[in-house]
Amino acid sequence: MKKAGIISIIFVTIAIVGIYLFLCLSYIFYPIKYKDTILLYSEEYNIESNLIASLINAESSFNADAISNKGAIGLMQLMPQTAKWLAEQLGIDYTDDKLFDPEYNIRLGVYYLSYLSEKFGDTRTILCAYNAGEGVVRGWLKNSEYSSDGKTLDVIPYAETKAHVEKVEKGLKIYEKKLR
Repeated sequence: MKKAGIISIIFVTIAIVGIYLFLCLSYIFYPIKYKDTILLYSEEYNIESNLIASLINAESSFNADAISNKGAIGLMQLMPQTAKWLAEQLGIDYTDDKLFDPEYNIRLGVYYLSYLSEKFGDTRTILCAYNAGEGVVRGWLKNSEYSSDGKTLDVIPYAETKAHVEKVEKGLKIYEKKLR
């Protein structure tokens, strides 16, 4: 075999192995579960499905039994007080235990994203409010150090919230492909 043929075979083999490794890592770092539920509530509450999936991945890595050190529960890491309020808004029964049910948790979480979307509009600002709290973000928007227009955030002052938003944003394109 000629040298050029061997180099071509090596190149193709490396490319195939690279693609395989990328796909394997994609499934490890960007899993997808509960796709039908995500798509259902995405449509019902008019929230992009890739945003929901990426947020779930950032919040809980798709672990329905996740509990944060601050007390947030389930896939979308809802605080019980917030979840109770959301359930009241939807007119559905609430107990903390229901937050471990994937469909219930996703329904409340996506409804909350829809609520925040109506309040803030901008995806980064919505994600900040989801993570840091609506009241905190309203304060940031009033501060010219953080917002030049009072509607979007130029600076996210909490390092944890900034990292969280960046993680969700990083997953958006990956989940867009996975949810087609």
